Amino acid sequence: MNIKLILASCSPRRRELIKLFGLPYECVNVSTDEKAFSSEPSVAVCEISAQKAIAVYSSRGLSADEVVIGADTVVVHNGRTLGKPKDDADAKNTLQQLQCSVHEVYTGITLLYLEGGLLKQKSFAEKTEVRFAPVTDSEIDAYISTGDPLDKAGSYAIQGVFSVHISGINGDYNNVVGLPVARIYAELKQIFSSRN
Repeated sequence: MNIKLILASCSPRRRELIKLFGLPYECVNVSTDEKAFSSEPSVAVCEISAQKAIAVYSSRGLSADEVVIGADTVVVHNGRTLGKPKDDADAKNTLQQLQCSVHEVYTGITLLYLEGGLLKQKSFAEKTEVRFAPVTDSEIDAYISTGDPLDKAGSYAIQGVFSVHISGINGDYNNVVGLPVARIYAELKQIFSSRN
């Protein structure tokens, strides 16, 4: 594929994942309200990912060989959406709820690209189920003391030190990190092949 990816995020985790495509890329920091109209997680993450992608498009435009990727990730446990924790106490409460149970991670993706000079948008969501093993309060406190949970949806990072407490996943691992790489690649191939 002869395209350049424009990632509507400066997240270190997403920045690492975008490299997996082996394509030229640029990361653009965006500021949006991140408010969804839908309470359905798979729809809400698509709405917010679209806001991010459109904010990048509005600020820099788009050439024919570029694709903007907007992404948003949420954790859902027992029907309740868990965002980034407000503070240490909120992170501890979240991790206590998640231990010994299964939760879902939804990442919404929006792709913006030009086709025949017209702006096109494709949005989709991926879901991965994550199972936590039992975790003691002292283990949670030790993790919180690292500062790692504070900027993470669900108060943890699957790729970090907390991974020792994750007993299984069902779905795309990279989706939990922040980008469903395989699905995005498949969608990009489809978009690119339609031009030939």
